[in-house]
Amino acid sequence: MKAPPDWSEDQLKAELNKAIALFRQERTEEPLEAYIGFFEDYQGAIEELLETSVDLAQIDSTIEDILNNKKMQEAFRYLAGPPISLDDLKVLCETSSFSKKQRQFNPDIGRNALRVIKDVLDRRRFPWVTEKREPTETEKTAAIIASAALIANSRTGTWRRNQGQKAQEALVRQGLIDRRFLEVKRRKVGAVVEAPSAGYFCPESLLGTTRADFLVGLWDKRVMAIECKVSNSSVNSYKRLNHEAAGKSAAWLGKFGTEGVVPVAVLSGVYNLNNLIEAQSRGLTLFWAHDLDQLLDWIESTKG
Repeated sequence: MKAPPDWSEDQLKAELNKAIALFRQERTEEPLEAYIGFFEDYQGAIEELLETSVDLAQIDSTIEDILNNKKMQEAFRYLAGPPISLDDLKVLCETSSFSKKQRQFNPDIGRNALRVIKDVLDRRRFPWVTEKREPTETEKTAAIIASAALIANSRTGTWRRNQGQKAQEALVRQGLIDRRFLEVKRRKVGAVVEAPSAGYFCPESLLGTTRADFLVGLWDKRVMAIECKVSNSSVNSYKRLNHEAAGKSAAWLGKFGTEGVVPVAVLSGVYNLNNLIEAQSRGLTLFWAHDLDQLLDWIESTKG
């Protein structure tokens, strides 16, 4: 069986530099419409939250109304300094959901959420709350703008990652189709024989106990498990590559062995070179979205 490529440090560095250059180009050419759209949406949500709660003076009696409105619920988390993520707030409130049904089942959820946010309220943005007075128009306007900007920045970052991930997945899918691979339905694969046959591939599917973005039936009867990864910073790259993708790679190799599976990550964006080297050393084969032919050519070479 043909061994997957093992890139030298110089090769990884050269491809990384290309990926970073493309990342910079995309960021400088990216329009502001997404950020502006999020800003306007959440400026309205913050204004509605303040109006509903009478500038937070009556937030205790209006917390259920706030949590019943999806955008106000998100704005509510951003009253904290720093903002609290939805997952963190769930843990702190000992709940799996803030849905109306869940809160009717457990009335303490709303009270717990209120307690958490009040304990970490951003006193710089909302000074009038701790000083127990009404806000000035200047304070209120500044708080609305600052809060909307915080939410818009976070939502834009998520939007960028999702857009990048979708674009990369579409690129891989089309590349396989262009090489005459046929797409089949997603599935659960507990053994290699349950994976797509040679010349076929399926989208996001369960391989063993973890999901792969694509499963590809190689010509030598192995299965290639592809993870599409987009990173916007070298710090973030550790989570995307080493924790997520390389972690899955180790699990797949442990279950199926090198004669059963070829774990692959298709990368775009910004990565730390040492993280690339480490991920490769753990059995994860690296390819780049900006040169997908390297991946497709290697797949073809397994016909050998």
